Amino acid sequence: MPRNAEELVRLLDLERLDDNLFRGRQMPSTLPRVFGGQAAAQAVVAATRTVDPAYAVHSLHSYFLQPGDTQAPTIFDVENLRDGRSFATRRVLARQHGRPIYALTANFQIPEDGYDHAEPMPTVVPPEEATDVRAAQRELDPGRDTSHDSEWDVADFRYVGSSADALAADGEQTARQQLWLRVSSALPEDPFWHVAAFTYLSDMTLMGAALAPHGVRMGDPDLLIASLDHSVWFHRPFRADEWWLYDQASPSAAGGRGLVLAKVYAHDGTLAASVAQEALLRRRARAGARS
Repeated sequence: MPRNAEELVRLLDLERLDDNLFRGRQMPSTLPRVFGGQAAAQAVVAATRTVDPAYAVHSLHSYFLQPGDTQAPTIFDVENLRDGRSFATRRVLARQHGRPIYALTANFQIPEDGYDHAEPMPTVVPPEEATDVRAAQRELDPGRDTSHDSEWDVADFRYVGSSADALAADGEQTARQQLWLRVSSALPEDPFWHVAAFTYLSDMTLMGAALAPHGVRMGDPDLLIASLDHSVWFHRPFRADEWWLYDQASPSAAGGRGLVLAKVYAHDGTLAASVAQEALLRRRARAGARS
């Protein structure tokens, strides 16, 4: 997994095999499967490489189909669905070992002026006053296994709170979580890399909001969790290497699945993007339990 922005760009900078065919590399990882944000970001890069630079991606909708192999490259096959005067659409199928692991549809638009409104950013503590997640973990449990820590060095996290602890109940949203995130070092100036890097980070932390009402946290050994789908709407340009607030709420968890809707605010309060994700949430069967 990348440790900084330079390694992230290298991971996402795909090799072109043909006009609409790309190969994505892997980096050493201790994870059991390819991180979903990596598949999503590499697919966005592949789709963007087939579109006229006058267009910018404004939305993506995707499904995680199979666990990815961290030891094998990923092939991204891009299908041109539409090139219109204002919009362009691409479909991307990611494959490993001849089988599909991820499918994405991305829509692009030539930027234009129009009606403009946005929900304001909620009042939260600034990132400098929020909890440094990994530093707090090391302080609370200095003897814990840290072999996975470097997997997330590319991301800087600051935890504001969830409805399980620091966020007061508001009577409407019983499953909430707020964090500040950013890429941990400077990205290139090209906005393209900020879109790709944000897509990579957007798959992190979301299900914490769905778990908050149940007294369960990410990493719980009794929890089986896997992303099922992932959608992003890009509203306004922003930098992924500057602090952005991930304001998450889960309207429902049922049937072994949890849904989280999130708003992304740039540090200056601009509503930059919206994210939606549904994930598998299961309790692991304990040894000796009846099936």
